[in-house]
Amino acid sequence: MDFKVLRRVIKYITKNYKLRLFFVIICLLLSTISSVAANLYLQTLVDDYIIPLVGVENPVYTSLLKAIVTMILIYGVGVIASFLSSRLMVKVSEGTLKDIRDEMFVKMERLPIRYFDTHSHGDIMSRYTNDTDTLSQMISQTIPETFSVITTIVVIFIAMIVTNIYLTMVVLLFLGIILAITRFMTSRSGRYFVKQQEAVGNLNGYIEEMINGQKVVKVFCYEDKAKEKFDILNEELSKNVYNANKFVNCIGPVNGNLGNTLYAVLAIVGGLLAVKGIGNVTVGLIVAFLQLSKTFIRPINQVSRQLNSVVMAVAGAKRIFEFMDEEPEKDEGKVTLVNVKEENGELVEVNERTQLWAWKYPHSDGRIEYIKLTGHIEFYNVDFAYEENDIVLHDISLYAKPGQKIAFVGATGAGKTTITNLINRFYDIEDGKIKYDGININKIKKDDLRLSLGMVLQDTNLFTGTIKENIKYGREESTDEEVIEAAKLANAHNFITRLPNGYDTELSSDGASLSQGQRQLLAIARCALCNPPVMILDEATSSIDTRTEKIVQDGMDKLMEGRTVFVIAHRLSTVRNSKAIIVLDHGRIIERGSHEDLIAKRGHYYKLYTGAFELE
Repeated sequence: MDFKVLRRVIKYITKNYKLRLFFVIICLLLSTISSVAANLYLQTLVDDYIIPLVGVENPVYTSLLKAIVTMILIYGVGVIASFLSSRLMVKVSEGTLKDIRDEMFVKMERLPIRYFDTHSHGDIMSRYTNDTDTLSQMISQTIPETFSVITTIVVIFIAMIVTNIYLTMVVLLFLGIILAITRFMTSRSGRYFVKQQEAVGNLNGYIEEMINGQKVVKVFCYEDKAKEKFDILNEELSKNVYNANKFVNCIGPVNGNLGNTLYAVLAIVGGLLAVKGIGNVTVGLIVAFLQLSKTFIRPINQVSRQLNSVVMAVAGAKRIFEFMDEEPEKDEGKVTLVNVKEENGELVEVNERTQLWAWKYPHSDGRIEYIKLTGHIEFYNVDFAYEENDIVLHDISLYAKPGQKIAFVGATGAGKTTITNLINRFYDIEDGKIKYDGININKIKKDDLRLSLGMVLQDTNLFTGTIKENIKYGREESTDEEVIEAAKLANAHNFITRLPNGYDTELSSDGASLSQGQRQLLAIARCALCNPPVMILDEATSSIDTRTEKIVQDGMDKLMEGRTVFVIAHRLSTVRNSKAIIVLDHGRIIERGSHEDLIAKRGHYYKLYTGAFELE
């Protein structure tokens, strides 16, 4: 078991819930003391109230009834204390898990795109669900039970020593056997619980992948092979679950039977001691000690049964903390984006939203410079690698002046999308410089940089909520009139008004009820509402039909007007009107120029355009 992870879990519990935990401890102590007091009172009940009445004619039971009521009251205190501790611990447990999930989500939003490229979404989801569920069970049940066990063992052990040392030694002998068996079995299964949680994550990732790709699975009749791979992952999970539980699940029954054996041995030893007159053993003492031993062993058995939950929870917590300890996206930028207005030929920062933006550039000497946001992008000898020593972009130099449309053309894997990802700083370059309005983008805060950029991708992402909420996704403070204007600009208004609830139509499952073209129009409207000076269109029309493409293209043409635009397209007919077309091959720029210039050169672009080569 990883005790470092366990200590970290306990720190989370105590961080915000110290007062509640204090009351939980008080209640557990009261419950334990009540239980021990009731057990010890058994000796008095038997020796002083029951045995004296044996053989008495016309006995008076008044004193016995008072003694029984006293015992009931003692047990009652323990019941109330146990109830309160359980209620408080549920609040502590759920509060702690809420804090952990909050921190996980905040961390997820700060992770770089690279992390999501290298981890399956199902595995990440498993950390939010399966791993936190195992942690919940440990916090709400196992931890309070463990504390209760410790206090119970200490208090009862003292009571047993005071009661009879000989019988206590018998209990200690059996306790040693129980602890040895428990340690042996947990040590054999611990590592398999970690593998079990990892296998759950892998299985969830595969299931999610199959759900998202059901159409492809059916079209290519891949069902049987998908089932075979699922069986492999499922078998791996089953094997790890079996190995993790085959020893741990035996702990409870084995220790339970040892406890029953101890009970019988104590009765025999106690009877012999009473017969021989050793240790002042009485019938009442034997009854009390038997009850003490049962109370002493029972919590140990309870915790031993919970050990699999502890080990599994620690395994889950380890995966959660690994996620939370991931290196967040670094941002050393100081330059921010602000609203400005012009006064006497100078840019002045204002708090209200205007149609004029500027970069607020704090210099090292304390001077603040305002540079107008125009959308001038420049690459200088840029090299980039996803993996170390595996360069995918080589010596990329290009520029896009404000209002220009730049198109990237090339086969799949040529580096088109990678270049646009560098503009957003989804990834950082290995060498060279990228400048935005003359400012190195490394100096611009990433949030402000991305605020100035709009993206329409081939795969649109719509979120659960209304159409209006989806359009307002990047600018929630916008009015309904502005939403409608953006939709009209994107040619989305007509189809939206034909829907049953118009702009208030609820979307779910990534807008599955809409066609691909309609979803694309909503993505364009979302960008139009944000009104960014720079647009990135990544094969935005490649997955829709020709008729719909004309509608979408018209919406994009309106959106591109007056902006710096980077276009990635497989259909070369959509990039003819670009100011410059850049042809990429294996991460290198091999041609650049206007459509007419490149056709006249009769080079790579000419062959692509005329069909001598095909984009792959």
